[in-house]
Amino acid sequence: MLKFYIETVGCQMNVLDSELAHSSLVQSGLVPTTNRNNADVILFNTCSVRQHAEDKIYSALGRLKHWKVTKPYGVLGVIGCMAQKEQKIIFQRAPHVDLVLGPGQLELLSETVHQLLDEKLQQNRVDREVDQKMESGKKLLVSLKRQEHRHAEVVGSFRLFDPVRNPEARYNRFQAMVRIMFGCDKFCTYCIVPSVRGPEQSRPPQEIIDEIQTLVRQGVVEITLIGQTVNSYRYKTGGKTTLLSDLLYQVSKIEGLQRICFVTNYPRGMDDDLLYAVRDLPKVAKHLHVPAQSGSDAVLRRMKRNYSASEYRELVSRIYATIPNVSMTCDFIVGFCGETDEEFLQTVELVQDCRFKNSFIFKYSERRGTKSAELYADDVQESVKKIRNNILLEIQDKISLEQNQQFIGKTVEILVEGTTKQFETGDVQLSGRTSCDRIVVFDAPDNRLIGQFLKLNIYDAAPFTLFAKQPADS
Repeated sequence: MLKFYIETVGCQMNVLDSELAHSSLVQSGLVPTTNRNNADVILFNTCSVRQHAEDKIYSALGRLKHWKVTKPYGVLGVIGCMAQKEQKIIFQRAPHVDLVLGPGQLELLSETVHQLLDEKLQQNRVDREVDQKMESGKKLLVSLKRQEHRHAEVVGSFRLFDPVRNPEARYNRFQAMVRIMFGCDKFCTYCIVPSVRGPEQSRPPQEIIDEIQTLVRQGVVEITLIGQTVNSYRYKTGGKTTLLSDLLYQVSKIEGLQRICFVTNYPRGMDDDLLYAVRDLPKVAKHLHVPAQSGSDAVLRRMKRNYSASEYRELVSRIYATIPNVSMTCDFIVGFCGETDEEFLQTVELVQDCRFKNSFIFKYSERRGTKSAELYADDVQESVKKIRNNILLEIQDKISLEQNQQFIGKTVEILVEGTTKQFETGDVQLSGRTSCDRIVVFDAPDNRLIGQFLKLNIYDAAPFTLFAKQPADS
């Protein structure tokens, strides 16, 4: 029984891709393992958004040279966004890699892995194995090139890679992600995603409903609808157009499904119909992730975000006015090309004014193949990027703590997701999330509450965590 191991780096799209790859490989007869050293097939599902993510993968590949010597028939592969972006470079920098598949070619994964395994297991001499391995890599590159012209069709056709969802591939059996669209048409200057995941392609609503119904039969109670810009979802057929707001109403009717989340949103796509759906549908989580990236109009123009800081502020005000008790999270890039102290301070003011539940703050990382790398110099010193990153984090932490402290003394309902630690007494600490995406931890005698919705009393708060107790009568 040959074993496989998948390591995932990146966003929710990659997490779902890894789950589907896991399911596909299991269907083909391979067995999953959590021990990389025991695997016969090792796959890295990769991200290209920041340089650090790619460096991490190259470092891991370098450490696996010894694994290929001790297990010459083993298959080492790179899949995901970095695979699409780097392609031939990966083979040049790590010649012991056997396959490289981008997000649009994952339907080839099982067949290619088995072909490589068969070739390697039939080889009798190590030197012949090396030659054969390199030839396989060349063949695969040819296959990738042949498919390049139909990339948009491949990434947009969900039928091409639709293995039966395997509960064993998910971290929690009761939570699942469902992709409703693929790709991105926004072409922000700093972003590599349109190049590696192709143009926006929306999935037929009935296919989404069918998949969610299957997941619910497997025990799923919470689903997260995902897309690169999920609120750009738009499916046209027979003169009818289905938007994300329409889809939410349809998904909410599924019996047994208890919570619906969706990420990530593009600011200009947050129309009133979508806000009303979040407000009016009890199953839809009262949380929105809407990246701003900067509070400076000049920086936003260089980023090609197609909105101004004042327009973003108006959106935030509209969200807070429309949806009671909603929480918002945001993304920011500090140290983008040419960012001055004044432009950074405008971002600080935006964070202070909008009072997000949390912000994900990143230092700008130049990516080869993006417009910003072509048009602008990466001229903000790394030390300055680090200082700005820490300043923004400190401000956000203070806001997060102030917001969480408002929950002390209140009762909240959470979906219990898992354990955080085990005590010597045998008790465990469990954690879960509220409908507004706040993390809550509490002590319990065992883990039998995982997967259940539970009401808890909040007695303390930290910037990113609420501390709770079960009511005395529970």
